[in-house]
Amino acid sequence: MRIATYNVEWFNALFDDAGQLLNDDGWSGRQDVTRAEQTAGLIAVFRAMDADAVLVVEAPDENRRRSTVRALETFAEAAGIRAHRAILGFRNDTEQEIALLYDPDRLTPRHDPQGDGQTDRRAPRFDGTFRIDLDIDATLDVVTFSKPPLELACTTSGGRAFRMIGVHVKSKAPHGARNPDQAKRLAIANRRKQLAQCIWIRHRVEEHLARGDSLIVLGDFNDGPGLDEFEHLFGRSGVEIVMGLDGGAQPELHEPHARLAMAGKLAAQPSSARFYLPDQKAYLSALLDYVMVSSDLMAARPSWRIWHPFDDPAIYRDEALREALLAASDHFPVSVDLDL
Repeated sequence: MRIATYNVEWFNALFDDAGQLLNDDGWSGRQDVTRAEQTAGLIAVFRAMDADAVLVVEAPDENRRRSTVRALETFAEAAGIRAHRAILGFRNDTEQEIALLYDPDRLTPRHDPQGDGQTDRRAPRFDGTFRIDLDIDATLDVVTFSKPPLELACTTSGGRAFRMIGVHVKSKAPHGARNPDQAKRLAIANRRKQLAQCIWIRHRVEEHLARGDSLIVLGDFNDGPGLDEFEHLFGRSGVEIVMGLDGGAQPELHEPHARLAMAGKLAAQPSSARFYLPDQKAYLSALLDYVMVSSDLMAARPSWRIWHPFDDPAIYRDEALREALLAASDHFPVSVDLDL
């Protein structure tokens, strides 16, 4: 079974309010890419992946006029892919939903949020509030998710049960700062909140592992070992927190690309995203997307792949797929193949 995560930049801009594809020459949400070009790129990428399930990060919007599920299923029909059914958890207000496209002949997922928003102080429900002392002032701060993680109870066609948590954690830019010092203070405060969200997710992970659940945590963490200077301030990244890589006795999650990133700046660094920096006239590569699995799933012989058009030799030799990945998004899919 192949399970993937894919952040599709401004997927929402490819659909009208009825959930129909705007497959025309109008501009997409991507720089210098038309809607037709991005749609064609995405169709080629999804067909090439041929995944049983794809966590779609930045999925089309869900509101009174628009339906995430309708839009994704319309896209899947146009693409002719096996993963043609969609499921959504808690909607959010950012026009970037977290949803799953899946093959109903191979997988049955059910939205199954855990925790209690009123009484569960350690790991409340992800659409609730989490209280933690962020700045060591003996006062509990209130933390919420702008994009509540998607929690799914999944069963394969062969009867294997496992849990899935889809994540899009994001640290806000220091908007409103009037000078560099204020910008740095805001950036640190935002990063504290991001790490608190990762602690919240880790608490949920520990609950599942304590119950013996098979678990996959996947998505865009906008963070990782060695990614920025704030890691030196806080001592560890959010990815390390969620995986349990803090030297404690708690069970770990496994993700080989995160391990490579921890090897140090002189080691080969994987990446899953590529952003153009206009002021530098150059591209920045970063490892932001992960598929983490629990220890019991290591017996299922997992094999990971980042669908990077320049780092994966087979993809680089396939000119059509290479160009499709570049047109489709500023992130590239990350997949894991498991014997489930």
